[in-house]
Amino acid sequence: MLIRIDPADRAPIFEQIAASVRRAIAAGDVVPGERLPTARDLAASLEVNVHTVLRGYQMLRDEGLVELRRGRGAVVSESAPDRAEWGAAVDALVEVARRFGVSATELTTEITRRMS
Repeated sequence: MLIRIDPADRAPIFEQIAASVRRAIAAGDVVPGERLPTARDLAASLEVNVHTVLRGYQMLRDEGLVELRRGRGAVVSESAPDRAEWGAAVDALVEVARRFGVSATELTTEITRRMS
C-alpha cells in the first residue's frame, strides 16, 4: 500500500496520512482484515515522526475504519469500505473548500442549510 503526503499541503501530515488510507480503502486497494504498515515503518518511509503516523491511525480508528490491536498493529475493519467512501467524499469537499478559501463555519452553515 502506497501512502503519500505533500509537505506543501496546508493539511496536517497526520490528516494526509488518514486521507491516503481512506482513499485506498474506498478504492478497494486495501480490504477488511488487511494490516496497514506499522507506524514505525511508515514513519521511516515518509520521514515523519512516529507519533504523527499514530495520530493519523487513531483518527482512522475513531472513524471506525481501522482497529488498533496490540501486537497486530492497525487492521482494516469489516465496515471500512462504506465508511471510507463517505470519508473520502468529505475529504474532497474540505479540500475544495480550502482551495476557495471557505471557512469551516461557512462550510458547516452551508451543509446544515442543504441538509435541512
